[in-house]
Amino acid sequence: MVLNINLFVVLRKKVPTLYNYQHNEQMSTIKDWAEDDRPREKLMVKGAHSLSNSELIAILIHNGTVDKSAVDLGKELLSRCNNDLKHVASLSYKEIVELKIKGLGPAKAIGIVAALELGVRRNATEQKKDIITKSKDIALFMQAQFAYKSHELFIAVYLNNAHKILHHEIISEGGMTGTVADPRIIIKKALAYNAIFIILCHNHPSGNLKPSKADESLTKKINDAAILFDIKVLDHIIVSSEGYFSFADEGLI
Repeated sequence: MVLNINLFVVLRKKVPTLYNYQHNEQMSTIKDWAEDDRPREKLMVKGAHSLSNSELIAILIHNGTVDKSAVDLGKELLSRCNNDLKHVASLSYKEIVELKIKGLGPAKAIGIVAALELGVRRNATEQKKDIITKSKDIALFMQAQFAYKSHELFIAVYLNNAHKILHHEIISEGGMTGTVADPRIIIKKALAYNAIFIILCHNHPSGNLKPSKADESLTKKINDAAILFDIKVLDHIIVSSEGYFSFADEGLI
């Protein structure tokens, strides 16, 4: 019996069990990959442009789980969003967490949202015009910032007599189907910034650019209130992933 036990111990040391094979396979991480295949090393050597979307997300995630590498988690996140990076960028931190991807908790979700928001702001900065001469000047700027949001936002842009932007801000936020903007708040802020002109803007998460009756009614209500203070509403822009709609261009204001 003693001999048999000793023999078992020797064999166990020499021959890995099935458990050991499975354990080693599960513990395989990005560090075990060839150096050229590791996202961080690949970025340093070949540049960020050489990485796939999942590899870039993997760098933001930093590390994976026992079962999945950071790249696997990146692929799963993209898969849940139909491999549409714009869809990923539209998600809030809470929405990413609610996907319940194991290994992708609040801390990693916050990192992803922050990084993608920087990308959105960079695009918006490239589209920003200091002087607004036509609807496209403000529409592309607003589209870059708000077209891919998953809920509706109402924004007011305040301009001086030379059509230079003095200030812009989100007035209200709503759900998937709409938001309500208070004309009193919009006019109060216009007076605070000594604005002569206002451009209204909101996004349609559905992608549909056609203004609703509520959109038309709200535009008239804000315009009528502005006139009382010698302020003019120049335009109301609707933006979505499909483009933009201008009330001014369509003769609705």
